[in-house]
Amino acid sequence: MSTGERRVCLLTGAGGVLGDAFCRAYHRQYDIVAVCRARTPAAPSQDEWFVDPLDPETPVPENDSRVHLVRAELLEPGEVERVVDLALARFGRVDLLVNNAAYSRWLPRGVVDGDVALDEFYPHYAMNVAVPLRFATRLAQRSWLRTDAENRARNRNVVNVSSIAGSAVYPGGQALYGSSKAALNHLTRHLAAEFAEFGVRVNAVAPNSFPSIVPTERVARSIVELDEAEVTGQVFSVDAEAAVSGRHAM
Repeated sequence: MSTGERRVCLLTGAGGVLGDAFCRAYHRQYDIVAVCRARTPAAPSQDEWFVDPLDPETPVPENDSRVHLVRAELLEPGEVERVVDLALARFGRVDLLVNNAAYSRWLPRGVVDGDVALDEFYPHYAMNVAVPLRFATRLAQRSWLRTDAENRARNRNVVNVSSIAGSAVYPGGQALYGSSKAALNHLTRHLAAEFAEFGVRVNAVAPNSFPSIVPTERVARSIVELDEAEVTGQVFSVDAEAAVSGRHAM
């Protein structure tokens, strides 16, 4: 169970670039359930125990701020439900859901290059749209629907990690990736309208390429800023200017 001192964050894609940066930067601020497939974030976890070799009996601060790793294949049946149940069993609640896991394969020769686009449609939409929907829905059904007043008091919310490709057309064969992120953007707005009935906010961040254009740490910070805010139903871009001046809604 959580001590109540930190907010509980369920983060998917924890082994990726953004997930790793989030865990390293905020594992002392949140109790993080870090969902990953193969790679794990470079943050202390329950799989480790730290000891000062010069003073083995003295408590080490790293042991008080460890992420809780959960390995999962999110496209497999029942995996989302298993993760949600494990998170609730471990901490008793979830205050922030970050849907960060994503699938991306660009088609530089376009969608008419054989059957590749048809074959790639399912993994793009399954991971980038269906998995966030299932996480938000199952978490609501298993916990949030019954705790309206607590949801509002704890400012519970969902942050979907989208992309600037969801609102503009870029070269390089991003048709499937970009359109799946556009679907995620509109799903975000619909979920916000429905989840408002039981006091849970839903927003999205849509970063430009990171770390090449936007520092990854800035994108991670934008998630925390949304968690601390009161807005709902918005998709906020995080671009090179936003890295300096802040985010803006799209």
